[in-house]
Amino acid sequence: MLSFDEIVNELQGKINSEAIDAFGEAGFKRWRNPPHRGKPAKANYEGVSTGGCGDTIRLFLYIEDDRVCDAGFTTDGCGSSTISGSMAAELAVGKSCDDLAVITGETVLEGLGGADGLPADDQHCAWLAANALHEAVGDYYKQTVKREK
Repeated sequence: MLSFDEIVNELQGKINSEAIDAFGEAGFKRWRNPPHRGKPAKANYEGVSTGGCGDTIRLFLYIEDDRVCDAGFTTDGCGSSTISGSMAAELAVGKSCDDLAVITGETVLEGLGGADGLPADDQHCAWLAANALHEAVGDYYKQTVKREK
């Protein structure tokens, strides 16, 4: 009979194997330890997008002088939402707000390795993350216009 630890290790091995099959090695690493997870301490703008699947991605930006200095994300969704939110935040850092407008779901998906970066049924998560990013930029512009008035 297997011990509890052996059962847990066997299950974890199966989960890891399935995740590698679904996301590839790079996506698996991002899923296990997602860069930019959480709200940066200085975040001053936020965007939220909820998909038809029920997943919500929240993107946070710290913008200074029209340039993204830091970004982060949270999600209540699946692994594909985690990976996509992480990639969208990574793509935003260092860019001007105008540059963020061209980041699409396709851009996020390409950053994850293209069509093989996410399972076909989960590729909508890349667009969900891009939408949250655009909402955060919209928040920046709304607040900037209010301050200028």
